[in-house]
Amino acid sequence: MAGELILIVEDDVNSRKLARDVLHAKGYQTLEAETAEHGLVLAVERIPALVLMDIQLPGMNGIEALKALRSRPATASIPVIAVTASVMTKQQGEIIDAGFDAVERKPISVAGLLSKIRALLDRGPAQPA
Repeated sequence: MAGELILIVEDDVNSRKLARDVLHAKGYQTLEAETAEHGLVLAVERIPALVLMDIQLPGMNGIEALKALRSRPATASIPVIAVTASVMTKQQGEIIDAGFDAVERKPISVAGLLSKIRALLDRGPAQPA
């Protein structure tokens, strides 16, 4: 089922536009934030079904933002996909260890990202650790 609300937290305008356009083409609704701080406000206000979170953001980074999301009861179970240009295996391991549900490397694979999104949405809310 499409139509779910997805929050895109991405400071690069071109990456944000690509994600938005791909998601809209598949029938998803989107919210967008350029900073983690703004993304946290939107997440609490709108409770998206899923979050796409860039790791390298101005101010608070994506890992810190994930910790903030997980610390709030209203947003703790939202699935979060890390979107990152960090391709080293060690860095990806650190991202997963931080509690992200999946990792998508930049430049994104449209088919791969959509597959990860659908799998997480079909799974339902994340189970708190």
